[in-house]
Amino acid sequence: MTGLDAISAHNGWSMAAVGISIVFTGLVVLSLAIAQLHKFVALLENPDRFYAMFRKKEAPAAPEEAVCVIPGDIHESARNFKMLVDRMPEVFSLPRLLDDALRCGVSHPHSTLNKLLLSDIIVPDGEGFYRWNKNARI
Repeated sequence: MTGLDAISAHNGWSMAAVGISIVFTGLVVLSLAIAQLHKFVALLENPDRFYAMFRKKEAPAAPEEAVCVIPGDIHESARNFKMLVDRMPEVFSLPRLLDDALRCGVSHPHSTLNKLLLSDIIVPDGEGFYRWNKNARI
């Protein structure tokens, strides 16, 4: 028996597949080892950096208290909200306005909306909705 019949009779196809798999796996491992070789060389050149990772780390300093900066210029904030209100009907709900402001990335939307309400730029209409005060100068 010779040729392809001999290969099939003695499991030659399986052996070929296993051989190809072994060679391919070896080449992948070799390429990964070569790709990480620069890290090993850096370790040999500066071993103190490697040992510093395992030494006892100092506790990080307590972060300083974050200062919340509320925009002092109500006119700039009013312009941002005015653009959002222009896309809405004449009467609108505050939760929807706040959601749109959050999606658009307005800075400090809650405090800005509060300032607009306190300065009567946004006024209630008496039915649970709000409207933009047309007499307000921006």
